[in-house]
Amino acid sequence: MVVGESGLGKSTLINSLFLTDLYSPEYPGPSHRIKKTVQVEQSKVLIKEGGVQLLLTIVDTPGFGDAVDNSNCWQPVIDYIDSKFEDYLNAESRVNRRQMPDNRVQCCLYFIAPSGHGLKPLDIEFMKRLHEKVNIIPLIAKADTLTPEECQQFKKQ
Repeated sequence: MVVGESGLGKSTLINSLFLTDLYSPEYPGPSHRIKKTVQVEQSKVLIKEGGVQLLLTIVDTPGFGDAVDNSNCWQPVIDYIDSKFEDYLNAESRVNRRQMPDNRVQCCLYFIAPSGHGLKPLDIEFMKRLHEKVNIIPLIAKADTLTPEECQQFKKQ
């Protein structure tokens, strides 16, 4: 799962990590999409490497943190994660469990805007709400635009 404000490079990082184009060319970039609410979008990508196939599910959250009032903007993310846990529990409770897909969210890459002022209240609240449900990996977005000293200072804040 990737979460963060629009324009922080979430899609670019995923495309670079998995050497794939997650979105079709017709998919509008963050500056062309206007979302009024947080949505949860799921994409599946088949990755083949060294004779091993992996069906990777990428969960994106367009609209996260983009509103003027971001109170409870994490709720659709929490609801999505909880629904995947519930689906897995229901599948585990069945008599026939041979084909039990695991669609739970394994990790959340949380993109932090490189504002120079440290974490925003939204960043802190989001991580507090989700840390018991999923592994969170905080990433300083666009860190390559910062000097090494600025990056160190940002990490300390």
